[in-house]
Amino acid sequence: MLKKLLAVGILTATVAFTGCETMPGASASIETANLVQLQNKTWVATHIGNTEIRLPAGEQNVPSLQFDSATQRVSGADGCNRLMGQYTAGSDTLAFAQMAETMMACGNNTNISQQFKQALAKVTNYQVYGKTLKLLDRNGNVLIQLSSSPKAQ
Repeated sequence: MLKKLLAVGILTATVAFTGCETMPGASASIETANLVQLQNKTWVATHIGNTEIRLPAGEQNVPSLQFDSATQRVSGADGCNRLMGQYTAGSDTLAFAQMAETMMACGNNTNISQQFKQALAKVTNYQVYGKTLKLLDRNGNVLIQLSSSPKAQ
């Protein structure tokens, strides 16, 4: 009888300690999945805030971003100038650093480039679902929405 009680007690303790163990692999796999979806693609801006971006037909310099996983560098365009800098990303966090841009004289007066840069400066988080990337502020508001370019897949 004592042996059975001892065996049940050891078994119960083992199950209890095993059940309390955290699963670091689960959160790490979520972060990895999000980063895989974010990086090494060309993301073309479709909205700034709630406003859809409408560019003239044949426009070459559209607002876009590319996240290079090997170098942790971001590059792209704001609709006029080329952008480049560094980024750090987690499972849902995103921060830009040392951002620089070219200083081109742009013929269009759409103000998209200025709006894009102002929104980019406020980004703290992101959500990525398939072919849609949303860059968010610290309150969860969508600052920029982008779509992945089929050419970069």
